[in-house]
Amino acid sequence: MGITSRMIPNEDASARKREIEEKLKQEQETLSFIRENLEKSDQLTKGMVSILSSFESRLMQLENSIIPVHKQTENLQRLQENVDKTLSCMDHVISYYHVAKDTDRIIREGPTGRLDEYLACIAKIQKAVEYFQDNNPDSPELNTVKARFDKGKELLEAEFRSLLTRYSKPVPPILILDAITVDEELEVQEEVVLEHLPEAVLQDIICIAGWLVEYGRNQDFMNVYFQIRSSQLDRSIKGLKDHFRKNSASSGILYSPAVQTKRKDTPTKKAPKRPGTIRKAQNLLKQYSQHGLDGKKGGSNLTPLEGYDHDLRVKHHSDALTEKHGAAAGKDDVLDIEIDSYIHCISAFVKLAQSEYTLLTEIIPEHHQKKTFDSLIQEALDNLMLEGDNIVSAARRAIMRHDYSAVLTIFPILRHLKMNKSEFDSTLQGTAASTKNKLPTLITSMETIGAKALEEFADSIKNDPDKEYNMPKDGTVHELTSNAILFLQQLLDFHETAGAMLASQETSSSASSYTSDFNKRLLSTYICKVLGNLQLNLLSKSKVYEDSALSAIFLHNNYNYILKSLEKSELIQLVTVTQKKAESSYKELIEQQIEMYQRSWLKVTEHLTDRNMPVFQAGTKLKDKERQVIKDKFKGFNDGLEELCKIQKGWAIPDKEQRDSIRRVQKKVVSDAYRAFLQRCANISFTKNPEKYHKYRPEEVEEMIEKLFDTSA
Repeated sequence: MGITSRMIPNEDASARKREIEEKLKQEQETLSFIRENLEKSDQLTKGMVSILSSFESRLMQLENSIIPVHKQTENLQRLQENVDKTLSCMDHVISYYHVAKDTDRIIREGPTGRLDEYLACIAKIQKAVEYFQDNNPDSPELNTVKARFDKGKELLEAEFRSLLTRYSKPVPPILILDAITVDEELEVQEEVVLEHLPEAVLQDIICIAGWLVEYGRNQDFMNVYFQIRSSQLDRSIKGLKDHFRKNSASSGILYSPAVQTKRKDTPTKKAPKRPGTIRKAQNLLKQYSQHGLDGKKGGSNLTPLEGYDHDLRVKHHSDALTEKHGAAAGKDDVLDIEIDSYIHCISAFVKLAQSEYTLLTEIIPEHHQKKTFDSLIQEALDNLMLEGDNIVSAARRAIMRHDYSAVLTIFPILRHLKMNKSEFDSTLQGTAASTKNKLPTLITSMETIGAKALEEFADSIKNDPDKEYNMPKDGTVHELTSNAILFLQQLLDFHETAGAMLASQETSSSASSYTSDFNKRLLSTYICKVLGNLQLNLLSKSKVYEDSALSAIFLHNNYNYILKSLEKSELIQLVTVTQKKAESSYKELIEQQIEMYQRSWLKVTEHLTDRNMPVFQAGTKLKDKERQVIKDKFKGFNDGLEELCKIQKGWAIPDKEQRDSIRRVQKKVVSDAYRAFLQRCANISFTKNPEKYHKYRPEEVEEMIEKLFDTSA
């Protein structure tokens, strides 16, 4: 066992040695392999270097051979390109010589229906013109293409005119009325678009206009534009005027049935108020100027007032004026239509002019727009201003004839002009000063003639002559009074316009601002002046009556009518601006006239007094003289009562309240005095035939007085 253990370590060492020797042998073999490979690599490297050196040498030889060939090829390519460019330029130049021939057919046939193609041809011709001008200005070809270009431009201008003429139509009156009428029932107003040209046509016109400005160097088309559009604007307004004459005259409305059914879901537009009260005032004032001043007929023309008996007021003149009324009504209906027409034409002009300017800005160059617009609107504006001047002239002639109803025609027109002045001015902004001043000049003329009419009317009230045959026989309201009040009531409807009229004639420094309060005070002063003149004239006229009682009834009726008219309208508020006690003053005048009237009964009631009444005792026989006194008293009372009742029954007090009040007071005064007298004579035997003298019972006396002022009794 010990031997075995010693042998094992020796075997391990031998094995280890053998392993090392084997590895060493392998490494030596590997080293030998590497060395062999290195030698082969060196040989390959030398061979590659040799090959590369040979390739470089050959490459240099090839380069030296190729570079001259390349340069020669490059030169040949350049020459080829130059030849191609030359040929292209030649073709381009030659094309200019053929432009006239190539475009001849299209130019001759014109641009209608193929504007884009036509403009493309014009562009070719234009380039040819530029080429020959730059390169061969003396060539005959230049004249040819120039002539072709001018012909093309001429046809474009003709197409511009043709399109405008063919498609420009007057705006239908119904559409204009829709555009200018405000519907008070609609919170948001529907904007009515006025389409003057179809969109496709408009685009062609814009295109042609743009070409003419940029290439045509021509502004004549702007003259063509404003002339054609000016004519259409004027025709549109005239069409509206004709619409009024046809439809308003026949139906009395501003809209035809077609308008009312045009939009089923939209409320029907209300027609603007027509000056119907003005027509009535004009009728009455014309009668006044024709009859009142000339003295051909008396009576009164009163507007209905509460408590007034219409039959009593008009009975004196209705028959005489019936025929004239019919003729005047027809004439004034026409006048109403003319007023309405003119007012609406003013609004239509503003709306149409604004629409025309919007259209113009798309077609006319910006720096020519204002001037062209100024020219475009001149004809329509001049016609409107001429019509306004004719209205002023007609008013002036009417005033010279003392027909003051003419001023009532001016009021609604003037009010409308002033209300629309700011929009008018805005529309005409940028136009010539002469254009802008046309409306202010017309307004000034209307204010001047209106103020003149107002002043002359006030003077006519003061100077209306006292003519016996022009006085109402029943003492009712005089025609002068009713016409004056009616005239003032029209001023109330146009109080701002009337105040401004009067203010326009003021030259004092206080009038420089023309405030609303100042104008109101002027109008109040004017109304008070008219009323003062009327009062003085009525007082003078009352003296025409021989019967002072009838004179009192006449003044009472007129003063009462004036007061009631002032109270019923808002005139009293205007009057009190400068005359605080006007109402109480009229009431005092009325009471004074009632007292004056009551004095007429003194000649009846004086027979019932104790004056000259015999003193007697019961059962004492009267003397013949004493009996005669009592008989005379009865007879005087009876005759006076019968006479007064007969006379005064034909007098009139239109105001029922006043009529009843005067009767009631008079019945009480007379019947009380009569009863007292009868009581004193009850036990006196003064005649054998008492029924001869005691003709009436007190109740019968009251019945007789109750029939006073009653022409139907």
